[in-house]
Amino acid sequence: MAKRISADRWLFTITLVLVFVGLVMVFSASAVMAKERFGSEYFFLRRQMGWAAAGLVAMVLAMKFDYRRYKHPAIVFSTLGVTTTMLISVFLLDRAHNTHRWIHWGGFSFQPSELAKPALILFLAFFLENRTRSMDDWRNTIMPAVIPTLAFVGLIVFQPDLGTAIACVAITISVLFVAGLNIRYLGYGLLGSLPVLYLLIFRVAYRRNRILAFLNPYSDPQGRGFHIIQSMIAVATGGVTGVGLMEGKQKLFYLPEPHTDFIFSVLSEELGLVGAIIIVALFAIFLWRGMRAALRSQDMFGRLLAVGITCMVVVQALINISVVLGLLPTKGIPLPFISYGGSSLFVTLACVGVLLNITKHAD
Repeated sequence: MAKRISADRWLFTITLVLVFVGLVMVFSASAVMAKERFGSEYFFLRRQMGWAAAGLVAMVLAMKFDYRRYKHPAIVFSTLGVTTTMLISVFLLDRAHNTHRWIHWGGFSFQPSELAKPALILFLAFFLENRTRSMDDWRNTIMPAVIPTLAFVGLIVFQPDLGTAIACVAITISVLFVAGLNIRYLGYGLLGSLPVLYLLIFRVAYRRNRILAFLNPYSDPQGRGFHIIQSMIAVATGGVTGVGLMEGKQKLFYLPEPHTDFIFSVLSEELGLVGAIIIVALFAIFLWRGMRAALRSQDMFGRLLAVGITCMVVVQALINISVVLGLLPTKGIPLPFISYGGSSLFVTLACVGVLLNITKHAD
């Protein structure tokens, strides 16, 4: 058995720093809007603090719980079953913001698609642990491994939420690749998905407009290109050191959802290039420590779990920051730990707790 050591202090500290920065930026980005809509500038901050507290408790508990105990069919398939049920149940509920993404109960709301990502990671780590030498067997290994992903992605796309669906696919690819999947199968999968992507993107008006805005936002600066242009203006306005915390102007009139999808724009405007680079560096260190834990894990189950959780966080951060900088078309992907959103924050912190437990058992 691997030598038992303490959890990775780098990973633990970086997570706390990112959560703290997120609380500060959520307040900065939402205070004026919250005061106008709800009569209190602390409306969004209070909610985010509640989720952060619950998430940190979940992280500490998961950090103390031996990750190898998750390797049980009852746990794995119960998690898949509950997640599937929740993803289906949202279609039976009323729409929120013209989508079927949320389960509302009293003052509580939860986004089941956030649970889909760790559920897939857990299943893939469990299923592939003893199949790394048969990764060329498409009938008995590859297809059974990707069926839950295809099912979840299909349900999430119909909510509709293409961004989260893409994140689920990216996580699955990462875990399969580390498990030993030949890259040619990834090529086959890409070719097979092209017609579906074409239909989902170019045959849906608002997604097609996002692609056109990405290619040339200035062709329609007051319409489909407005969001990207305003985001880049916010980033450019920040300069090297920023205009100062709470002093940003783009969040007041121009940026859509400044406390969620475009919070990195607000951060870049108020904290400047220096602040933006620090956040990117923190995610880069998170990637390093997560992959370090995977490499040092003494069992394939822990290795695949660590890779999946690390990629879940870093891929979402990469997509969000790329959208803000105009490097990718607009997608509704939150910036982990920082964007407002209780479901995302709670689930991500709980998963980090599992990752920290893996580091305790690493060599």
